Amino acid sequence: MQKSIFLLAGCVITIVTISSFLNTQTAGIKNSAQLGKKLFSEKILSKDSTVSCASCHKPQFAFADTAAFSVGIGGRLTNRNTPSVLNMKNRPYFFWDGRAASLEEQSLMPIKNPDEMGLPIDEAIKRLNEHTEYKKLFLKIFKEQPNAANLAKAFAAYEQTLETVNSKFDDWSNGKIELTASEERGRQLFIGDKAKCFDCHRMEDFTDDEFKNIGLYNGKELNDAGLYNITKKESDLGKFKTPGLRNIAVTAPYMHNGKFKTLEQVLTYYNNPDAFVEDPVNIDDALKKPLGLSLQDKKDIIAFLKTLTDKKYIAK
Repeated sequence: MQKSIFLLAGCVITIVTISSFLNTQTAGIKNSAQLGKKLFSEKILSKDSTVSCASCHKPQFAFADTAAFSVGIGGRLTNRNTPSVLNMKNRPYFFWDGRAASLEEQSLMPIKNPDEMGLPIDEAIKRLNEHTEYKKLFLKIFKEQPNAANLAKAFAAYEQTLETVNSKFDDWSNGKIELTASEERGRQLFIGDKAKCFDCHRMEDFTDDEFKNIGLYNGKELNDAGLYNITKKESDLGKFKTPGLRNIAVTAPYMHNGKFKTLEQVLTYYNNPDAFVEDPVNIDDALKKPLGLSLQDKKDIIAFLKTLTDKKYIAK
C-alpha cells in the first residue's frame, strides 16, 4: 500500500514537473507574431527536420541568404536567390514572380516546395498537433488546434513585424542629420534621369511593386522566364518583381539568380547590360542604351544605397 502511494506521488510530481516546464516554455509567447517567430526557426516543418525558414532567410543578413541559391532538404538548391523578407507588410504580392497574393499564402509555399522544406502541409500540421508545446501554444493563441490557416496566420503576423525604418536615410529624411557629400550626390543621381534608379525603386521601401525585365533573360543560358511562367504572356518574358532596396548593402548576392556578388557589379551591369548579356529578350526600354555613369557616379550611388541599411544590421 505504501509502495503504491509512493508511486502515485511520484507520478503526480512528474506530471506537475512536466506541466511547469511547458508553462515556462510557452509563457513568453503571448500572440500570433511571437508564435510565428518561433515557427520561423522550427526545423520539424521540413521533411527531414534539417532546415527552417531561417535557414535561408538568415536574420543576421537582413533575412536574406549569402549564397546565390539556398540549400534545402537533402542538399537540394533553390532555383532562385532567396530575397529578404523584411518590409513585406505592404507588398501586394510575393516571390520573384508574384505567385502569392498574400503573406499567408506565401508562408506555406516553401514548406511544401520539394527543393526547399519538402513537407506536405497536412504532414506539417500533423507534426504540430503531435508536439505538446506547439499544440498548447496554438490552443492558447488561436483557441483551436494547429491547422493550415492558423499556421499561415502565425507566419504572416511575424513577418508583418519585420519593418525597418531606422537607417541613416530615415534620420536624414526626418531632418536629424545631413548626408555626406558622396551620399548626397548619390541620392541626386538615384532620383535623377541619368541613373534612372527612381523609375523602379521608389516609395518608402524603394520599390514600385511592379515587374520589369532588366535584361537577364535570353532564352539560352539565362532561361528563367519569370512572370511569364505565371501569366503565359509573351510581354512578361523575363520579368521579375522589383525588390525593395532597404538593407540592400547586406543582402548580397543580387538579382533573382544571384548573378552579382557586389553592389559594384550591379551598378556596372545597369550601366551597360549589353556588355554582360548577348541578345537579351524583352529588356525594358530604360536599359536599351548605356546609362553613361562614371566610376565616381557609381561610387556615389553605392554610398547612398548604404544609407538604407537599418542600424541593427550595420556591423559594429
